[in-house]
Amino acid sequence: MTNNPYSISVRDLYAAGRDHIPEELQTDTHLIFNSPAALDFNSPGAQGFGVKRAGLSIPGSIMLLISPGCCGRNTSALRAPGKFGERFAYLLLDENDIVTGRHLAKIPAAIQLFVESRPKPPTAVMLCITCVDALLGTDMERVCRKAQEAVHLPVLPCYMYALTRESHRPPMVAVRETVYSLLRPGKKQANAANLLGFFAPLQEDSEIYPLLHHAGLRNIRELSRCRNMEEYHELSRANFNLVLNPEARGAARWFEQNLGIPSVELTRLYQLDKIHTQYQLLAMTLKTRIVDVSWFTDAQAVANQFCRAHSKEVLAIGSRINANAFELALAMVRYGLSVSEIYATPTPYDYFYLKRLAKLSPGTLVYSNLSPTMLHYTPEGKGITLALGADACYYHPDAAHVLFNEEQQPFGYSGVKKLFFAMQRALEQRVGKLPVYC
Repeated sequence: MTNNPYSISVRDLYAAGRDHIPEELQTDTHLIFNSPAALDFNSPGAQGFGVKRAGLSIPGSIMLLISPGCCGRNTSALRAPGKFGERFAYLLLDENDIVTGRHLAKIPAAIQLFVESRPKPPTAVMLCITCVDALLGTDMERVCRKAQEAVHLPVLPCYMYALTRESHRPPMVAVRETVYSLLRPGKKQANAANLLGFFAPLQEDSEIYPLLHHAGLRNIRELSRCRNMEEYHELSRANFNLVLNPEARGAARWFEQNLGIPSVELTRLYQLDKIHTQYQLLAMTLKTRIVDVSWFTDAQAVANQFCRAHSKEVLAIGSRINANAFELALAMVRYGLSVSEIYATPTPYDYFYLKRLAKLSPGTLVYSNLSPTMLHYTPEGKGITLALGADACYYHPDAAHVLFNEEQQPFGYSGVKKLFFAMQRALEQRVGKLPVYC
C-alpha cells in the first residue's frame, strides 16, 4: 500500500482499453476497503434496496432470513420504510449449523411457524440465504420445494451471496428475476407496458408517463406500484417491457422466454440531446410519434441558467447517486462545468462514455471507493466546491452536498431538472441564501 490514494486520469483509463481495466479498479483483485463512503456496497441491507427488501417486492410476501447473526443484524434498519421489518423472521445459524448444514432440516418447520404467526396468510415466502449456504453448496431449490409442501404456498429463494457479486448473475440481478417468477401467461393488452429495473417507482412527474400515454399506452405498470396480487398478475398482460436498468436484463429475458413478452431498453441519461435521441428511437420501435420538445426546452433552460451562474464550480462525482457516474460526469462537462474527480468502478460498458470524456476532460481523475489506498485520501488542495453523490460528499465535507439518491427514481428530462435544482439549492444553502428553485 502506498501513502497516496490510487487514481488514474480519464485519458489513461480510456487508453488502457476496456479489456485492460487496471487491477486497482477491479474489486475482485484486491482487498476491499470498508470506507463509510461505500458502506451500502458492502452491506446492501444497510441502505436502499438490497436483496432483502427487493425480495419483498411481491405484494403480501414474507421473508425468512437464514444467516449467522452478523449477516442479519442490519435488517433492523429496514423497520422504518414501509414496515418491512414486520415481514421478516430469522433462523439464526450457530457454529455447528455452519459446519454441518444441519439447519437445513429446520427450515420447513421454521417457515410453517412463521406463516402461522401471521395475522393473515402471506402470498409467498422468500428464503433469503447468505454465503454460508453458498459455501456449503446447498440446493436451495430443493429446500424450497420441501418447504412448499409444508405450507402450501410458493416458497422462493433469494440469494444474498456477496461471493457472487462479480459473477455474470450477481445477487441484485438474480433477485430481479425471482420477484417476477410467480407470473403466469396472461391475455395480452396492446396498450400495456411494464417498466422494469427499479424496486421503487419512478418519480411521479417524470415525462415518461405522459409521453407513453400520448403514444397510445394506457396501462403503464411497475412492480413497486402493485398493491396486491391481482395487480401483480396484471404485469403478465403487457405487450412489451421497458427495461430502465441494465440489472433487469435477465428479468426481461425471463419475461420473453416464459411469457412471450419482448422488451425495449432505455438508459437513464443526463445529456439532454441523448435523452431526445433515445425517445425518438423508442418512437421508431413502437411505430408511433413521441413529441418531447416542451420537456427538452424546459430542462435545457434550467441547465443553462445554472451553468451561467455557476460556471466556476468544480465538481466531484460519486457512484452513490441515481446516475451512472461516468455518464453524469460527461453530461456535466458537456454543459460547460468542471469535473475534477470521479469515485466509481468502471465497467467495459462505461468506455462508451470514457471515450468522449477523455477528449473533453482528459485530466479528470478516477478513484476506487473500495481501494485500501483511499485510507490516505484527503480533500486538501483539490479545490472541489460541489460534491454529487453520497460518497463524494463523504470525501469533501466542506463542499456543497447533493446526495441525489432518493428511493423514487429520477428519469429523463425531469431527472435532469431535479438534479440541477438540487445543485442550486446546495450552493445557496452553503452561502446562507434562500433557494431560487422550488
